[in-house]
Amino acid sequence: MSPRQYSVDTKCLPSSCMDHPYGVQPALGLFAVGSDESRSVRSTGLGSLAVLPDEAVLGILESLPAADLARLSVVSRFLHVFCHHDDLWKGLCLEELEGRWDYQGSWQETYLSCAVPGYRPGRRKPLRVAGVQSDLLYTPWLCASMAIDAAWLEVDNIERRAGLSLADFREQFELPNKPVILTDVVTKWPAMEKWSRQYLEAAFEGSHVLVGDQPISFQAYCKYADTNRDELPLYLFDKTFCSTAPQLADDYSVPELFRDDLFSLLGADRPDWRWLIIGPVKSGSSWHKDPNSTSAWNGVVRGSKKWVLYPPHITPPGVRPSEDGADVASPVSLMEWFTQFYPHKHSVGCAPAECVLRQGEMLFVPRNWWHVALNLEEAVAVTQNYVSPANLPHVLRHLRSRSPALVSGCAAEARSGLYDTFTAALRRQRPELLQAVEAAEAAAQRKAEVVGVVSSLRKRLGLSVGGIGQTNRSRGRQEQHKLAELFREPAAASGSDRAAATSAAGLGSKVEGRRNGCTAAAVPTAGASSSGAPANAVGFSFGFQL
Repeated sequence: MSPRQYSVDTKCLPSSCMDHPYGVQPALGLFAVGSDESRSVRSTGLGSLAVLPDEAVLGILESLPAADLARLSVVSRFLHVFCHHDDLWKGLCLEELEGRWDYQGSWQETYLSCAVPGYRPGRRKPLRVAGVQSDLLYTPWLCASMAIDAAWLEVDNIERRAGLSLADFREQFELPNKPVILTDVVTKWPAMEKWSRQYLEAAFEGSHVLVGDQPISFQAYCKYADTNRDELPLYLFDKTFCSTAPQLADDYSVPELFRDDLFSLLGADRPDWRWLIIGPVKSGSSWHKDPNSTSAWNGVVRGSKKWVLYPPHITPPGVRPSEDGADVASPVSLMEWFTQFYPHKHSVGCAPAECVLRQGEMLFVPRNWWHVALNLEEAVAVTQNYVSPANLPHVLRHLRSRSPALVSGCAAEARSGLYDTFTAALRRQRPELLQAVEAAEAAAQRKAEVVGVVSSLRKRLGLSVGGIGQTNRSRGRQEQHKLAELFREPAAASGSDRAAATSAAGLGSKVEGRRNGCTAAAVPTAGASSSGAPANAVGFSFGFQL
């Protein structure tokens, strides 16, 4: 990503919040006494290192131990401010203390209280320094200080449904790959009445929860959640909650719409699939697609979340995925994305799907949709990823890559073999589904080969894509007739082949050629041509279809 630049609308902040605790100001000089002083402070404070951008300076500091940061902090005004940047100390806490930390209002105080015997937190006051301008330090503090803009919550365009049958859900939402909010599922869970903070504390007593893949006590996390000042607060995202607190598994149930989960055929070897999610205001999930081309559901038990989703072929503004999709670069925090890119949400040629998901509601997240979720208040939710018969062709296509970088949710050594393990389980327990997918793929391959031959002959005969010129209409009709006879589909196709193809279409291919809810562009799903026409129904002006 490019270096951070100050572009936040400060109207979201009260005037008393405009002063950084160490006196840092944005590099554009909007609030500075003058850029000459800033250049002097930087040049004097860094010496020969002044030629480096702030990102490089911070990168060097990130590699240093706490003792060296303390020594450098007294070298100059500029280094004093940088060495007190709280994200440096957050990294030290997470890397060195491994969950054995007790948050003390800042990460520097937290580290020192754990690492320095007899240290008494809360006695040190920040030393304000004049003349330090840095977007890299100012923007995180500003995003952590500002309030959530009410304008971000105005659009709510995802359909809400109650009493939805499995057939209607599959036909109207799952096959078209379209999000929907279910309003009558979570409200029936015992968790709605039980899951207070006191209940959860009792459930996790004597055990740990996973926060950033580190085990810490639930009480320690709650203390952090109540007092943190982070730009992107730590998120409790626990995939082991049903084993560490088994009673929680009895407090919710998987809706009927999502119970046919084919990854369950793998038993204990299935990829990670369910999580308890808890986080304070401004925490949440940054931009991503769900793993392995699975679909998901997210049910909110407490609080509310702002969701923004883009269909698979639309990359959200400000997001830069790698060519293979294994890595995603995006703004550091959710607040930064909403501040800088949400006003330009239509710039990618498609209006996103958005909603405020409220307590007692559940969102269906279709496969491969980009999505982000921002907690508007302290929130508690349960989410699960699943593979349904409708989604099976897409999941198999993803796993067939056998790439450890693209397959996730299981041990690294098992990722390349997950496709073979999964297809073996399907062949033993649900062979009809696998046969239908294989038959559909074989039919698509045959038709692709025929289309290739037709295209080659068309070029050789000088036929245009749009048909034959008006001046040679008679000759064109003769050539059309010859081609039609040459490539007519065999009439003796077996009934079982037709049934397999039809079944496969019912499993997943009905989604082809449909829109994904995008208001400005059609969605070219797998199996569709770039022009929007289904690849398995390629027709020309020859008077027949293949």
